[in-house]
Amino acid sequence: MTTHSIRTRLVAPALMVLGMLSAPAFAAAPAPASTREAPPAAAAPKPFKVPVRTQFKLDNGLEVSLLPYGDMPKVAIQLAIDTGNIHEKATETWLADLTGKLLSEGTTTRSAEQIAQAAAQLGGSLNIGTTMDQTYVGLEVLSESAPDAVALIADVIQNPAFPPAEVERVKGDLVREMAIYKSRPGTLADERLLQSLYGDHPYGRYFPPEAQLKGYTPEAVRAHYDANIGAARARLYVVGRFEPAPVEKAIRDAFTGWKAGAARLQNVPKQKVAKAVQFIDRPGSVQSTVRVAVKGLPPSSPDYVKQTVMNTLLGGYFSSRITANIREAKGYTYSPYSEVSTHLEDAYWVQNADVTTAVTGESLKEILKEVATLRKTPPPADELSAVQSYLAGSFLLQNASRNGIIYQLRFVDLHGLPDSYSQNYVQSVMAVTPEQVQQLAAKMLTREAMTFIVVGDQKVVAPQLKVVSPALK
Repeated sequence: MTTHSIRTRLVAPALMVLGMLSAPAFAAAPAPASTREAPPAAAAPKPFKVPVRTQFKLDNGLEVSLLPYGDMPKVAIQLAIDTGNIHEKATETWLADLTGKLLSEGTTTRSAEQIAQAAAQLGGSLNIGTTMDQTYVGLEVLSESAPDAVALIADVIQNPAFPPAEVERVKGDLVREMAIYKSRPGTLADERLLQSLYGDHPYGRYFPPEAQLKGYTPEAVRAHYDANIGAARARLYVVGRFEPAPVEKAIRDAFTGWKAGAARLQNVPKQKVAKAVQFIDRPGSVQSTVRVAVKGLPPSSPDYVKQTVMNTLLGGYFSSRITANIREAKGYTYSPYSEVSTHLEDAYWVQNADVTTAVTGESLKEILKEVATLRKTPPPADELSAVQSYLAGSFLLQNASRNGIIYQLRFVDLHGLPDSYSQNYVQSVMAVTPEQVQQLAAKMLTREAMTFIVVGDQKVVAPQLKVVSPALK
């Protein structure tokens, strides 16, 4: 669900150096700086260790993972189905979003209010979402309520009613949300970027025409549900403190009769490259929103972790090179960042920034300068070490919760990775060398492969780009 995703940037905790609380009045003067002892070296990051999950599969294709975790008497349960915007036709943009939102609006056995009340009585609330590649229904409850939570999730996913009145109401909500999103330059930049990269592939269809969205009927929603939601595309995760036997029984009782539905279907896109800057003109704008993107490596690639390190060093965290340059040193922007956006067997790297209109060209020039430097020269060992420590710490922190572990399991399963990927992630990050970072940058971040998007005052910005590079004219 492209418009409903929220990017969360995890910032590592700052290190605090505590001095002495007091010193005697007659203490000797501090020794010269040259004779002071160096601070102790940071300890090696701890590996990611969680109990091994128990897995089984129902006859209808539903894959189940049970994983005991933590000491708190709580359990997170999430059903993830490998379908989302990826399975929409050209005439169905956002139909998956509409279908997902309607799952909580009533089943054949419960009204929307009764669903919410049932979740609250179990000590939680339903979390339902749609992404480009997956639809999920989750609930976090007290351990003793795990079997009942399984039954509630099963009812919601297997027996949606899609009441006509709710279909109309939710469509109206989506129309209003779309109008808000289209007023934001960042959203317009993302839309144009995806159109440029993916064309008419589902990944490239960011917004539906308003008339198309308003025209969806309960029958269309039901047809989309029937074609795409079923056990054969689903995985159920249970993480936390729970009794395995009653939970397994509840799963078998609730899901054995669920239809298998369609098998998993890959729809891998062929990315394109824009040969010139893609402009969206906003006359009088005081800022330009820029995107610089290239095709990336998917998680199934053996070099994916190296790409993660490269991205973080270049623009992926607060101390990255591009951030230090155009934010700290130049003051061109407040919060630039780069990221690797992944899909099944597909990915792209993108640098994002909102910069002052007058320095749009200079900002792109500095971004490309940092890219060129990394392509030519391996980073210093201490700079790379700081990036690796940040990534290791972030990974451990992200996986320090029940839902964090479920997200990691979903990532591994969606991309067909072994469980050893997570177990070995920290070691893999720490094993990346400066030369590998430079070699990957040289291979991947070529100017000829880049797509440039600029949202801003075109008459002011366009002349600036001539001084950056002929490729940007």
